[in-house]
Amino acid sequence: MALGGTLALAAPAQAATPAIMIAKAYYNSPGSDTGSNTSLNAEYVRLTNKRTTTINLKSWTLRDKSNHVYTFSSNFYLKAGASVVVHTGKGTNTASNRYWGRASYVWNNTGDTAYLRNSAGTAIDSCSWGSSGSYTSC
Repeated sequence: MALGGTLALAAPAQAATPAIMIAKAYYNSPGSDTGSNTSLNAEYVRLTNKRTTTINLKSWTLRDKSNHVYTFSSNFYLKAGASVVVHTGKGTNTASNRYWGRASYVWNNTGDTAYLRNSAGTAIDSCSWGSSGSYTSC
């Protein structure tokens, strides 16, 4: 007795685009690594809101493999389609630029990973790079 029919295979699930995405990591600031605030601020990570609604990043964190952690400590609303750049050094926070306030570099030129987590600590996105170049688009 033969059984008829077809076997349908499920297509692999595609990862959904994260609400907030690490769009770019500029891990090797231009010129010599002098440790000046200008050089520190040329090292940054850009986050982009890929949703059609504003998202509050309060208590979200951005960290590296060595567990240097930047926390959005107050209500910070990232509008739909907008980006914010998190600079390593000191500066005045604005709607499009945030400053970690560090006196030393975070992102390793020889390779590192940036991790973004929401306020519950859930991994939202990550971006890794190796030892060549100065920046990566994620």
